[in-house]
Amino acid sequence: MQRRPRRNRKSEAVRNLVEETSLSVKDLIFPLFLIDGSNKKVEVNSMPGIFRYSQDLMLKEIEACMNLGIMAFDVFPAYPESLKDSNASESYNPGTFYLKALREIKKQFPEVCLMSDVAMDPYSSDGHDGLVKGGKILNDETLEILGRMSLAQADAGVDILGPSDMMDGRVGYIRNLLDESGFSDTSIMSYTAKYASAFYGPFRDALDSAPKFGDKKTYQMNPANSQEALIEADLDTEEGADFLMVKPALSYLDIIKLLSDNCPLPVAAYNVSGEYSMVKAAAAQGWLDSDRAMLEILLSIKRSGAKIILSYFAKEYALLGK
Repeated sequence: MQRRPRRNRKSEAVRNLVEETSLSVKDLIFPLFLIDGSNKKVEVNSMPGIFRYSQDLMLKEIEACMNLGIMAFDVFPAYPESLKDSNASESYNPGTFYLKALREIKKQFPEVCLMSDVAMDPYSSDGHDGLVKGGKILNDETLEILGRMSLAQADAGVDILGPSDMMDGRVGYIRNLLDESGFSDTSIMSYTAKYASAFYGPFRDALDSAPKFGDKKTYQMNPANSQEALIEADLDTEEGADFLMVKPALSYLDIIKLLSDNCPLPVAAYNVSGEYSMVKAAAAQGWLDSDRAMLEILLSIKRSGAKIILSYFAKEYALLGK
């Protein structure tokens, strides 16, 4: 045999020379969960090793991650029911703990890339990403709320807004509002293809944000569809998005590849809570090696075309490199 592919696998040094996909801590955004108060660090039961932090301890966690090379963070707030209402009005209250924390993070660590979440569900008494009237999720009426939320977060110093709601037209609405208000440098990472997935359970546990009725299938995408993702991507690109995100990642590697091959904007992928938790659950039983599974998962997401990966494994991956 003249052609023997195994020759390029014969040693680690040779394998490294021909390695096609490279993964770096620079590719990662680390999602963090924020709670009100001080000196609080509460583990998420369904996500071993992941915690909800009060602002003071989150600042310390961010500093520790920066020392490992992680420079991008996406902060999600967990609000008590007492602060939720049907209009998510707490989301744009200047004195709310989430906005105060975002502002403090950028004040103490101006060099980090700080991302925020734009959606009603953390603040909504209905637990949905849009305004609810008569059991229906209203699209256009939701945009005004998302706009006020976006302006408040941009004013707090956020680098990248992450509209995760899947309302039609929200990227263009937010982009126009930002530009008119002097926040033309604030980026938008649109949740372009966010599927109605079973893999969000632990995240909703972390934020206590599960919908109070029904499901999210009238606004999140059908897992059976792929071409629809191209429609969403075209719209978000036209409306002024800076990044396109696919969520979840593992069951949608083909969608990441589809957008990467067909769209000029950088594609991000969210390695979601359920994908993290199933690895941790299997590893706890001794059924697989957590570190090897983590590396294989992150490499598969990068190989499929994602330039950016949001992952709860980010800190673990960075620690492996130390």
